Amino acid sequence: MTSNPFLPFTRPAIDEQTIAEVAEVLRSGWITTGPRCQALESALSQRFDGRPVRLVNSGTAALELALRLCGIGPGDEVITTPLSWVATANVVLAVGATPVFVDVEAATRNIDLGQVERAITPRTRALIPVDLAGLPVDRERLDAIARRHGLRVIEDAAQSFGARWGGRIIGSFGDLVAFSFHANKNLTTAEGGCLVLNNEVEAQRFERLRLQGVARLPDGTMDVEAWGDKANLTDVSAAIGLGQLRSIDAFTARRRALAERYFARWDRSLGFELPPTDIAEHCNWHMFQPLLPRGMAPRRGDFIAAMREQGIGVGVHYPAMHLFSLFRRHGHAPGDFPMAEDIGSRTVTLPLFPAMADADVDRVCQAVTDATRSLRHGTSL
Repeated sequence: MTSNPFLPFTRPAIDEQTIAEVAEVLRSGWITTGPRCQALESALSQRFDGRPVRLVNSGTAALELALRLCGIGPGDEVITTPLSWVATANVVLAVGATPVFVDVEAATRNIDLGQVERAITPRTRALIPVDLAGLPVDRERLDAIARRHGLRVIEDAAQSFGARWGGRIIGSFGDLVAFSFHANKNLTTAEGGCLVLNNEVEAQRFERLRLQGVARLPDGTMDVEAWGDKANLTDVSAAIGLGQLRSIDAFTARRRALAERYFARWDRSLGFELPPTDIAEHCNWHMFQPLLPRGMAPRRGDFIAAMREQGIGVGVHYPAMHLFSLFRRHGHAPGDFPMAEDIGSRTVTLPLFPAMADADVDRVCQAVTDATRSLRHGTSL
């Protein structure tokens, strides 16, 4: 057992100024949606070249309400990847539509755009691409497919805040872009998210969807013309987000530096497959995810336990979701999406967060080497 402090795979960076600002909100008496939410929406809009931004209480809500905004429901199909957090497909089920999975690319681990058009049917209404680990899907190819077939695109950018494509910040272009601000994301509000929209008409419709369908009238009364959810964010959360936004570019730069150190210090002889480096400049390095050698895949649990013995936290993001019981009941089975299944069975998420020191990366790399050799030779650490 190591004497070093435990190193989790992620940890939010909350500075003292932000903590003080949260305390100010609590003292103000206005702790639900209010001026801090308005300030955060405005700041995010500025970051995204003036596009309207509306906050919600989770990235999941951003995706689901985006589908409802697009009028997607029973009888419709939505194409997405099986290699993501399950919310990506759950929201499609929530609106009564059918998630249609397309396998992923080996290199990027994102949805294989070369296979997407074969999955399009007359019932297809939208695409939900996922930027896995913060590496963006090719936006030019994605947009071309959507335009050819008249489809809406709801970008699941939950993991890619701060990433870029073609030199442009993800969220500053495209159709609808959903971000998550969960505690493990590059920018957090503890829980929360937002949707980047195309115009104020969409934004106003989205506001009604996120809060019971309510439309405020000039005389102080209100009307409810359609269904709405309860998905508004609080000012307590928005205060955290405003503090995070001050540092997000520094956070992203630090994550990239840590990723570079992983590549430099990694023992290639172990046989792991590392994330791609040829397009790494687009990535925000939300996660660092090597793939176990295939012979070690059945012992992933043992590898995680061996790393934990050395004080290193390891996550699994993500198993191929079509193998979950829910989606097997919808007709999916092993072998449907072999690339996603292979990657999902071998992925491990190693520590990567801005407060890490260079020495922490070195420690993780050594722990990986020790754990791998121990498992291969049947020895104790």
